[in-house]
Amino acid sequence: MTLTASSTTPQIGDNISRQTLFWLLITNIAVLSPLFDKTTPWTLGICAICLLWRVGIYVGKVAKPPRFLVTSLAIGAATTLALVSKEIGLLNALVNLLLLGYALKYIEMRNQRDVRVVVLAGYFIIALTFIDHQSLLNTAHLLVVTLINTCVLVTLYQDKQSLKHTVWIGGKFLLQSLPLALLLFLVLPRLAPLWLVPNMKEAQTGLSDSLAIGDIGKLTRSTELAFRASFTNAKPINAELYWRALVMENYDGVTWRQDAGIKQLQKDALLFPPSRPSPALMVNNPDPMSKSPAPISSEDQEIALSKQDKHSIRYQVIAEPSHQPWLFGLDVAYSQDDNVVNMPDYRLLALRNIDQRMSYQVESWPKAKMDLRLSARQRQINLELPSQSNPRTLTLAEQFKTQYPAPKPRLWAMMGHFNSEPFFYTLTPPPLGPQQVDDFLFENKAGFCVHYAAAFIFMARATGLPARMVTGYQGGELNPQAGYYSVYQYMAHAWAEVWLEGEGWVRFDPTAMVAPDRIEQGFDAQFDPALSYLQESPFSSLRFKSMPWLNELRQRFASIDYYWSVWVLGFNQDRQNQVLSGILGDVTNTKIAVFMGLCISLIVLYIAYSAGLLHFSTQGDPISARYQQVCNRLAHHGIKRNDSDGPNQFAQQIIEQYQHSAPQLCALMHTLTQSYVALKYQDLPADDYQAHLTEFKAAAKQLNWLLLRAKVKKKFTLA
Repeated sequence: MTLTASSTTPQIGDNISRQTLFWLLITNIAVLSPLFDKTTPWTLGICAICLLWRVGIYVGKVAKPPRFLVTSLAIGAATTLALVSKEIGLLNALVNLLLLGYALKYIEMRNQRDVRVVVLAGYFIIALTFIDHQSLLNTAHLLVVTLINTCVLVTLYQDKQSLKHTVWIGGKFLLQSLPLALLLFLVLPRLAPLWLVPNMKEAQTGLSDSLAIGDIGKLTRSTELAFRASFTNAKPINAELYWRALVMENYDGVTWRQDAGIKQLQKDALLFPPSRPSPALMVNNPDPMSKSPAPISSEDQEIALSKQDKHSIRYQVIAEPSHQPWLFGLDVAYSQDDNVVNMPDYRLLALRNIDQRMSYQVESWPKAKMDLRLSARQRQINLELPSQSNPRTLTLAEQFKTQYPAPKPRLWAMMGHFNSEPFFYTLTPPPLGPQQVDDFLFENKAGFCVHYAAAFIFMARATGLPARMVTGYQGGELNPQAGYYSVYQYMAHAWAEVWLEGEGWVRFDPTAMVAPDRIEQGFDAQFDPALSYLQESPFSSLRFKSMPWLNELRQRFASIDYYWSVWVLGFNQDRQNQVLSGILGDVTNTKIAVFMGLCISLIVLYIAYSAGLLHFSTQGDPISARYQQVCNRLAHHGIKRNDSDGPNQFAQQIIEQYQHSAPQLCALMHTLTQSYVALKYQDLPADDYQAHLTEFKAAAKQLNWLLLRAKVKKKFTLA
């Protein structure tokens, strides 16, 4: 696209036009808007001062600030950030420093070179924003910000154009850059970063590595999306959707916590990731903790892999930012992704905190055994109970042990206890005293999943059966448009696992005995959304669930966002190879190099042509070329223009000759000529120039169509 400047090309040191100043005011707000949640009050205050000062300059009320004032603001801002950097985190401190530099450079602009610096800094801030804002809505927002930032550059070279035309030119620039961006996105290899970006110090969301009574109750009032999962081969029913996130084995009578050994493994996972064999290859040795695993022959591996589709479930998970490392999977989950660790307690762990959407592939084996052998230390940890706590529960557990000597009948008798007694499932249970389990089992008899799981585990341990708490999510909302499950924070759940000889860890969920609808049909079957997760979210889109057509619209938009996450954010090395194979066949370095060279050559030729560096004809400027095209078409119909005829004289000749036989031709030729003369020979204001240009293009287009349709011999017969 060729820019036709209405003034000479600006040089460094030229004054900044008022139109550029106007766009800079808009750009300053637009560039900072996606990062408002990362800025400190001091940063917002200084940015506001700079913006207000620039508004004053624009309206002519104040002069440019003295340099000592800008320097003082810079020193004060840097000092403040240094003092609060530990509280907000290193990366947030660097983001604030960049925003302050952008705002201070914005206020001290004196010439067009400074404007270019501000625009380039704006592009860098927009790119930085993608680190933490990658959803479809945020991407659309950032594209608008990029367009506004580009319009500032346009005004440096076309300062007399209208607002609409400036936006149009900026949009064309972005569209012209799209082919190169798509090519680089498609071809560049997906490499691991050469350095680690410091973690954003953000408030953690979702489950925590410690669990007290009431923690999951708080999550049930949250409508935030936790993750989405799409299944490849089979979709489990709602009752089978137990999404494992954390395993807690230490209990002090009030709080459940992860074991110190597991926490140390998590801490060292980046350098020394723990290994756990895939259930697909555990044929002759089903015990993953065995120190001497039985060798697996190639024949056994083939048999195991051939049964994979029958016994395993494959799915993709897209986890939302939680600023925590826990990932989610169905039992028994295993992932081969490089950035996922398969923990010994059968959880999935990310190598780094999830500060942006993360996509990973999982395979689960529902019938696989977990820890057929239990070490002495594991047994001890999962049998420990706080001393002198819950004596009434200990007595009840002893009764179960006496009545049911065999472990499995005893456990099912404990489960049946919750069904036979008047227990009530509620999200707002009454408070508990120091003896929490006793108060729950014998006094209140009202609670939610944590109450029931904790009481069951306490009784199991009291009878000599190793037991532990597992937290995660249960259920999911199926999106029929795209076929994936959405799992929200309000679906947080806790259940128990008990170790049994010959079976390993077995899941027991006492909640299913009290509130079976909660497990089989989902959270909404048990609780009123308006009284639970919607109570504190008046503007949540989940309120549309009760309105079919709005709910369908909500799910359609969610599907679009999901596909964005799968195809753009989840465009990993494997998916890249699949796409390139579809284009090139066998992917080789030579084919990729030739493909890139060809595409880049075409892009460079197009850019050179658009910038006016490459010409395919000897025509003059686009307006003259368009006018000459009309004259050539008229010549084919016998209406020739002499070299000595000016535009007005030529138009007058046509009007005199064809005003009766072809009035439409005469009217269009009159309009075309007036606009052409105004554009070529008059110094027009920006609005008038754009109006004449639009009128000229429309008249030329209509004339060309008229001349193509007209059946001309010696004269026009169309009215």
